[in-house]
Amino acid sequence: MIVESIRPLLAILCPAIGSILIILFSKRPNIRESWTMLASIAQFLIIFSMISTIIEGNIIKCTFFTAFPGVDFGFRIDAFGLIFAITSTFLWILVSSYSIGYMRSLHEHAQTRYYFCFAWAIFGAVGVALSGNLLTMFIFYEILTVSTYPLVAHDQTPEALFAGRKYLAYLLSSGCFFLAAVVLTYHFAGTTDFMNGGISTLAEASRGALMALFALFLLGFMKAAWMPFHSWLPTAMAAPTPVSALLHAVAVVKAGVFGIVRVVCYIYGVDLMHGLGLGLALACLATFTIIVANLFALAQDNLKRRLAYSTINQLSLIIFGVALLSPAGIEGAMMHIPFHGFMKITLFMCAGAIMVVTGKKNISEMAGIGKKMPVTMITFTIGALGMCALPPTAGYVTHHFFVHGCEEAGGTMSFFPYILLIAAILDVMYFFPIIYTAFFEKSEEGGGSKIKDAPLFMLVPIAITATCSIIFFFYPDLFHISELVETAVQSLGGVHP
Repeated sequence: MIVESIRPLLAILCPAIGSILIILFSKRPNIRESWTMLASIAQFLIIFSMISTIIEGNIIKCTFFTAFPGVDFGFRIDAFGLIFAITSTFLWILVSSYSIGYMRSLHEHAQTRYYFCFAWAIFGAVGVALSGNLLTMFIFYEILTVSTYPLVAHDQTPEALFAGRKYLAYLLSSGCFFLAAVVLTYHFAGTTDFMNGGISTLAEASRGALMALFALFLLGFMKAAWMPFHSWLPTAMAAPTPVSALLHAVAVVKAGVFGIVRVVCYIYGVDLMHGLGLGLALACLATFTIIVANLFALAQDNLKRRLAYSTINQLSLIIFGVALLSPAGIEGAMMHIPFHGFMKITLFMCAGAIMVVTGKKNISEMAGIGKKMPVTMITFTIGALGMCALPPTAGYVTHHFFVHGCEEAGGTMSFFPYILLIAAILDVMYFFPIIYTAFFEKSEEGGGSKIKDAPLFMLVPIAITATCSIIFFFYPDLFHISELVETAVQSLGGVHP
């Protein structure tokens, strides 16, 4: 049933209004940052209020105007979109708190610009999550790209400015491919609306045209950082750590994989993907990225760059799950979007805490730091266990779905669990040495060092995300995530055996 509601508009207005208030109170930091926190909390509560309506099998709509015949500009909130929206808005609250501790501890410049752009980045991310069709998604997708550029280039050093230019070059180019895909979809199907099981009229186009269109979509979603279009992401590590957390866990890259899952399940549909043989091709692309990204990660000494390559690997796990075109595979892909968000943001916030307190960015310099910053490194260990798919973390849960999804898919796909095992072993090979260095190697600085854990504004968000990463293992329905995932998969219909 369709439920008309103004709540999607109210949710999207929270960061927009918050950004104006941030500018107005730019000379009063305490009030400025209070508006940041209030906007993030208000947005999360509005998004959270939609859960009961969606779980009952309804779809919430909010239409503004008709852009073209058959194409409205507006929002259509289903279970899958709500999963991404809940993840983005809740983590915005935590990153906002973390940012206050980070930016103040380092006496960062241009803090008003930073919080302003951060608000607009969340505006774009939530707009992508709530979009009712490809045209609306494209507009918010590009808002997300433009608003995050000043954040990537925030330090204004030659390295940061280069990273910003590279970021724009890749993602604005991908926007051109995305726009072309939107236009062609409208040409072939007469609509760009997301539909459960895919747009039925799209199947009337020729096989070659549909395969070319799918390639355009993949290029349009370069935010997913699949190889070889990935190098912008490690380069963007020149940004402040809260921005890296935003890029990797909250908004940017998640918008990329979210878009790919949307196209597979709600534009093409599972049946058409099967008929075109695109599932296997997408799975091969994902597994190639998973393995190669892990190999690159092994070679990185800079902690944030190692985490960046880990993100590339994990994003392709989501792509891999949906490429299986099986119920468990798609369920695992949808569930890994929030679960990875909580685990990866924990790791990046820990990296930022280490940098704020010690000034160290390289793993080789972190000997003995676990004894001086125990809370930071214990929470880092929890996040690392999740990346390695080890219990008791959320990463173990989603990998169980991926393996089961391979069994359901059968045929060639039954070989892919071995790839997942190799990937997990590589994860262990580059995460466990960090933990060993922090806890078991002796510091060259001696015992007289005055290093202590990060400020509470930073530690509390880290502790919350790490705790949630464990709670998801025992109770995956925290924030109603597993219930929303089941609702989303059931609505697709065609993926059931």
